[in-house]
Amino acid sequence: MSLKNNVKHIFFDLDHTLWDFDKNSGLAFKRLFKSFNIPLGLEEFLEVYEPINLDYWRLYRNDKVTKQALRRGRLKDAFAAFGMTYDVAILDAMGVAYIDELPKDNHLFDYAMELLDYLQKDYILHIITNGFEEVQHKKLKNANIASFFTTVTTSEDAGVKKPNPYIFKLALERSGATPEQSVMIGDSFEADVLGARAQGFHTIFFNYRNQNIPNSGVTVQDLEAISCFL
Repeated sequence: MSLKNNVKHIFFDLDHTLWDFDKNSGLAFKRLFKSFNIPLGLEEFLEVYEPINLDYWRLYRNDKVTKQALRRGRLKDAFAAFGMTYDVAILDAMGVAYIDELPKDNHLFDYAMELLDYLQKDYILHIITNGFEEVQHKKLKNANIASFFTTVTTSEDAGVKKPNPYIFKLALERSGATPEQSVMIGDSFEADVLGARAQGFHTIFFNYRNQNIPNSGVTVQDLEAISCFL
């Protein structure tokens, strides 16, 4: 299924789609563990933390927890799995330190830069992200990909998170695009694919986790495959 004749604007999610969140997060935690003298193996911690973090982001996306509760709770729950507790003040200090460290490493998924370079010749590129405003722009700049994107719409800027219809409508308004001219590419089936489809976008599901999702539409397991459709 080729989208070439229909699409003029491409909207990307950032974390877990272009920006390799897990790799960069692991490097940030490595420095945080050293700073706070945390007596845990990093790999065993990350194995526990990463699914907890994804669960908290789902709650945050659905307005079930606040930004502060997300930052605090994911650390508290991960440490609790190892029988470790920290005062709220220490957890909050860790949360701030982690956010400060996160944009310092900016590994992208394989073929991300090549894909953006390929697409910018024929399409206008944009970002729609649920990430925190103060961090996402740093990631784009530090990863040397900010110049590819004409607009960047964050959930904090919009006041709502994907899959809320408003963030997609706001991104369309800023871009001057229509849904029929637009494709959304992201790793979250609920937030990126279903959210964008509901507004009339074409979608490409970046299913690098190999989730078993029926009727997922255009789906790729690596970024290079996207060039087959665009």
